[in-house]
Amino acid sequence: MPPSPTYVIGVDLGTTNSALAYSKAAGLDPRELPPVEQFDIAQVTSPGEVRAQALLPSALYIYGDTDFPSSAVALPWDDTPQYVIGQLAKTRGAEVPQRIVNSAKSWLSHSAVDRTSAILPTAAPDGVQKISPVEASRRYLEHLKQAWEHAHPEAPFKDQQLLVTVPASFDAVARELTEKATAEAGYKNVILLEEPQAAFYAWIERHPDWRERVKVGDLILVVDVGGGTTDFTLIAVTESGGELQLERLAVGEHILLGGDNMDLALARFMEQELAAKGRKLDALQLNALWQNCRAAKEKMFAPGETAEEYPVTVLGRGSSLIGGSIKASLKRTDVEQIVLEGFFPEVTSQDLPVRARRAALYEIGLPYATDTAVTRHLAKFLRQHAASSEHGALRRGPSGLAAPTHVLFNGGVFHAAPLRTRLLDTLNKWLAAEGLSPAIALEGEDLMQAVSRGATYYGLARMGHGVRIRGGIPRSYYIGIQPSMPAVPGMRPPLKALTVAPFGMEEGTGAKIPGREFGLLIGEPADFRFFASVQRKDDKPGEMLEEVTDDMEELAPIEVMLPGDSDSGVVVPVSLETEITETGQLQLWCVARDGRRWKLEYNVRETVEQ
Repeated sequence: MPPSPTYVIGVDLGTTNSALAYSKAAGLDPRELPPVEQFDIAQVTSPGEVRAQALLPSALYIYGDTDFPSSAVALPWDDTPQYVIGQLAKTRGAEVPQRIVNSAKSWLSHSAVDRTSAILPTAAPDGVQKISPVEASRRYLEHLKQAWEHAHPEAPFKDQQLLVTVPASFDAVARELTEKATAEAGYKNVILLEEPQAAFYAWIERHPDWRERVKVGDLILVVDVGGGTTDFTLIAVTESGGELQLERLAVGEHILLGGDNMDLALARFMEQELAAKGRKLDALQLNALWQNCRAAKEKMFAPGETAEEYPVTVLGRGSSLIGGSIKASLKRTDVEQIVLEGFFPEVTSQDLPVRARRAALYEIGLPYATDTAVTRHLAKFLRQHAASSEHGALRRGPSGLAAPTHVLFNGGVFHAAPLRTRLLDTLNKWLAAEGLSPAIALEGEDLMQAVSRGATYYGLARMGHGVRIRGGIPRSYYIGIQPSMPAVPGMRPPLKALTVAPFGMEEGTGAKIPGREFGLLIGEPADFRFFASVQRKDDKPGEMLEEVTDDMEELAPIEVMLPGDSDSGVVVPVSLETEITETGQLQLWCVARDGRRWKLEYNVRETVEQ
């Protein structure tokens, strides 16, 4: 039996930055909510210098023989690391962009490429090693683990309660690849949690009086715009037994739109200004300008920063590497104009994203959103969810628009106060057109570290030390069971329906189908047929219905060959176990008498197509 954890650890594996937070888990009073603390992550910040910083840039630099002396990238736990990870990787990668891996998390969700193949950096020249998105993610996770164990040798990482966050819109493959990366990094018993929910948990942790700030009927919109992605989530405030509860109602699709796009827009703007002065950039210099614009934008939007412009330098090429450097300035007014009008334009709630016509052939890369307006993507999310949702807790306007009462911002992009103001003002104009009161921003949150802190709080809530957001499934789910009976010519065998997940089953919970076994076909392709019902709300797990009824809808079947022995077509007696994960997946486990386990997975969460 594994040892009881000493700590709960929340890991934010971010597109641009990663973070780690923790809290005591052992020896707590049941009524006590221990504080959540941020962990400073040791990393090489400049050649030969190691510092602990609040964030670990999600950057991996594949250094060559002439980049640094071997001792210059040594870590307290590794004298000769294979890669440079963190701040130095980010800094050096801005100068030599063909050797840096960025946005590995976005690549994990890119279904058009083999995410386990060595494809990054995509611009690496011949002779530069490449790695896979899974490997890059594993390296970030491994660095966080090693930094923790260096600071806490008495508390091995694998023995703690670990929670790792993923975008709400990650598909099953991206989640499985994230789990693969955690396993390869040495993580054990990991729980995945959605980032927008984690951000809201962080707000709750910071505001013990949250029940006085929101009321029954309120609808909270979480807007998360990070370095590479945009995510939307709706959370309703409901009531049960006189107690306020929180219920997640909807999540949007994964939108590859974020700070990276804004940095490139700034780089293109500066490229045009330089071209007008006779300074033309090649592809590598433009990439370096992109990285430098990112650094300048982050400094400019940092809380309390007042400088009106920042210098940007791009190194020359060839023999004029230093003497040919190009120097320019990025002005605050240009930054705010480009980002506001290009990414947060004032639109109506009827203005939906525009799908730009694409070229027939293009380079393999990330499937970025073609419409850069976050506000238009938000309008589509609020309209499509309202049209498809049957949930009574959803606040709507007369036109059907889902109408939030509160907004929680998350992601480094929203360090810029003008961006928060523009999005909130735009949303409130939509609500005014519906005759509704304006939405209120939920203030007082750490935009860069909320996700790791919220994940830690959720780990405590699972132990009974905090409030959990409800996410009961909106249907009952069944799997088809073929009865044992003689075959009839020309007729397909009838099906019984076994209840595997009842209506309202909470995410993060499971159930065993008691007292019976079924025959599982392994070693050859077979179909698993699933059914769902919104009407049948009283069926219990393990309840067998003698037939598939008219109030059941058949879902897309799962065709799979479960691994087995060398002989094909073997039938193995199994019992069944059901789990609804924190990320909205119905996992049906088939457990053999000898302990072998096979997993079937189905998404039971309603998402909104973007």
